[in-house]
Amino acid sequence: MLTSDGDTWLRQRRLSQPAFHRERIAALSGQMAATTGELLERWQVYASSGQPVDVAAEMMRVALAIVGRALFSIDLSSEAGNLVEAMLVVLDHIVWRARTFGMVPGFLPTARNLRSRAALRTLDQAVYALIEERRCAAAAQADLLSMLVAAQDPETGTGMSERQLRDEVITLLVAGHETVASALAWTWYLLSQNPQAEAKLQAEVDALGGRAPTDPAQLAYARMAFEEALRLYPPAWIITRRALADDELGGYAIPAGALVVLSPYTAHRDPAFWQEPECYDPERFSPERSAGRPCFAYFPFGGGPRLCIGNTFALLEAQVVLSQVASRYRLELMPGQSIEVEPGVTLRPKHGLQMAIKSR
Repeated sequence: MLTSDGDTWLRQRRLSQPAFHRERIAALSGQMAATTGELLERWQVYASSGQPVDVAAEMMRVALAIVGRALFSIDLSSEAGNLVEAMLVVLDHIVWRARTFGMVPGFLPTARNLRSRAALRTLDQAVYALIEERRCAAAAQADLLSMLVAAQDPETGTGMSERQLRDEVITLLVAGHETVASALAWTWYLLSQNPQAEAKLQAEVDALGGRAPTDPAQLAYARMAFEEALRLYPPAWIITRRALADDELGGYAIPAGALVVLSPYTAHRDPAFWQEPECYDPERFSPERSAGRPCFAYFPFGGGPRLCIGNTFALLEAQVVLSQVASRYRLELMPGQSIEVEPGVTLRPKHGLQMAIKSR
């Protein structure tokens, strides 16, 4: 669905859309909270010992576990480390091939190619096993995977091939966890550098008195903190669209078939739309300050018909993770690090993000 166009994309989008209805997503908050709770328990060791942890890697693990439970009804916590590593190897290989224009053929047994093939085998083994298990299950789960397995083409009555299913599942696993995880990592970094914003997030969760939120509106500041991180470090930092016909944009002629590259990273820092664009200011996403802002001054999830199908899922997940962590811990950036942006498939902290976990 991520890389398809035309009728193929429309069919896959329609098949998947029911799993992302707002009511269904809202019902997943309990699973998100339970998975985050496991992370908090595991972090108690770091809080007690003072040993720092790579928060970027930790967000990858928790986001993958949440996607596994919410979309596929499986527990990936024990496999998360291996699967995350395999996904990153494959994604980095894709970026490398794009940057080198595929000059090194994939069939050559270079160290990079061999490493990518091994990582892809790891992903394939996990995904094909998941599909086979679901096909053999006595009762279908009420999740996205079951919808995809049972889906039939309305014209031919045929379902997806094993390869089609595999492609959709891997796409949803990768797109459903790596983007959110990267943005969460940057959110923790930005909060650690902005004590006033961190204090407002803590005040919001403390006001709940230890109770689980019953409405995302109770976590309005958590959402704004995440949206502001998405502005400064949008995971999908470039988006491409192909012109269907001759067009003109800003005085430039665009021929049919031309590839147009849009950059949320650049647009989100344009002073024409953002006051002090380099500053981290979550409250710029309050209803009052958002009023009148052009809708495409901010597009971390794309827009139009191709708006990311998981945008509501991602925002709710971020609110749950941020609020639960902030209710129990403070994350302090370890000194002496070089914090650099690595523009790969998403924007990741190049050297990770070593942070100390402090109990509140």
